[in-house]
Amino acid sequence: ELLEKVKKGGGENAVLRHTQRNKKLFVRERLRLLLDPGDFLELSPLAGLDLPYGDVPAAGCLTGIGRICGVWCVFIASDATVKGGTIYPIGVKKQLRAQEIAMENRLVSVHLVDSGGAFLPLQSELFPDKLHGGRIFYNEAIMSAMGIPQVAVVCGSCVAGGAYVPTMAEESVIIDKIGTLFLAGPPLVKAATGEDVSPEDLGGARLHSQVSGCSDHFAASEEEAYVCIRNVVSTLNCEPVPEEDGEPDSPVFSPEELLGLAPLAYSCTLPVKLILSRLVDGSRFQEFKAAYGTTLVTGFGHVEGHLVGIVANNGELAHDAALKGSHFVQLCGQRGIPILFLQNTAPQPAGPASVSQAHSNRLKAQASMMAAVACAAVPKITIVIGGCFGSDSYVMCGRSFSPNFLFLWPNARVALVDSRHFPTVPPAGDWTGEELELKQLKANCFYCAFNCPVQFSALSRLEEESSAFYSSSRLWDDGIILPQDTRRV
Repeated sequence: ELLEKVKKGGGENAVLRHTQRNKKLFVRERLRLLLDPGDFLELSPLAGLDLPYGDVPAAGCLTGIGRICGVWCVFIASDATVKGGTIYPIGVKKQLRAQEIAMENRLVSVHLVDSGGAFLPLQSELFPDKLHGGRIFYNEAIMSAMGIPQVAVVCGSCVAGGAYVPTMAEESVIIDKIGTLFLAGPPLVKAATGEDVSPEDLGGARLHSQVSGCSDHFAASEEEAYVCIRNVVSTLNCEPVPEEDGEPDSPVFSPEELLGLAPLAYSCTLPVKLILSRLVDGSRFQEFKAAYGTTLVTGFGHVEGHLVGIVANNGELAHDAALKGSHFVQLCGQRGIPILFLQNTAPQPAGPASVSQAHSNRLKAQASMMAAVACAAVPKITIVIGGCFGSDSYVMCGRSFSPNFLFLWPNARVALVDSRHFPTVPPAGDWTGEELELKQLKANCFYCAFNCPVQFSALSRLEEESSAFYSSSRLWDDGIILPQDTRRV
């Protein structure tokens, strides 16, 4: 339901105003004309879902990965039906993440610009810091120096900071009558100088194609512009990805069954091989150290024809399991094999931290695996298929360990502690609901056993902040995916 809502942009009225009054194509129609037929992976479609300044998801910006003329590209496309395409803080974060993916994977960047620039009331969250809006232009320069091509289409208003995106691209197209490019529009010119000037005269397609030279190609229509960009991409001297020889084997067990296997309880984990048998080609899995450290499953398999090393939680990440994981990750690094991490950890029992030798050994083994994961110079993809709590997020290549991609199933939970793992403390005296919840936390959380100054407001807040939707709306991941789509994604 949420993904369907996202596909409607700013809503029915906004789309009608965009397409009928302004005579523009909707952003998803633009992508349909531009892309090769086939899969398009939209990144973080639920970004901004529950943030106070985002009354609809998507934050006025659509990002994704698809192909033009067989060449894989990253797309950053303004959605002018959402607040005129103005840039919000979450939209900046979304664009920076797309550029990071383009740099890591050396993918052509394609910008479809139809934006009113920065949303000025939030300028302190948009402008001054290292990872705010200006970083987009810095990244464009760095990507050019790296030899990563960037192309742009001015398919609407392109104002203020947004004007630098197409002018810093290597080739840009501007569309007659609807594409405009200027730092400040006609109203500000009138306020500053008293001069009346039309958008076309100030920064229209003919001016920038014939006079200023800011645009490299003039297009009479949107359709012509996307044909032009496809032709530009075909001349970038980027080799199309060769087609695979033959279809990879489907798993013996249907991936559709993953929808019923997605774990809903996080106090324990289901046997992870049930998941693997529905993910890997032919359900073939060559396990590594099968009889040792069995709470972590490691081994090799193929996904859609690609050889990968798989590291999957099968319970608590104990000492032996972490040592096995460290060994296996180092093997993958040595052989240049990408690693797929499946996170589904059982939460640690709440209570004062043990200082036993066993606990210390587990910490040391987990630290060893963290170092191996951080230093493995191979692509890493992480999927949270169930719960992920505490240090296991780091050991299993969570966001802070920079996997190339991180996806969540809708049932996923990511938190320092599992709120549902706390046992109930019977009421003693006249406690209000929130005081009782805090008492429960203090009675059972080892942080509070040592008079930790951190005060949690309520268990309900822990519950809310650990959900997949809370995470994805803040761009802590690359999107929520349906379990049965995992192989394709």
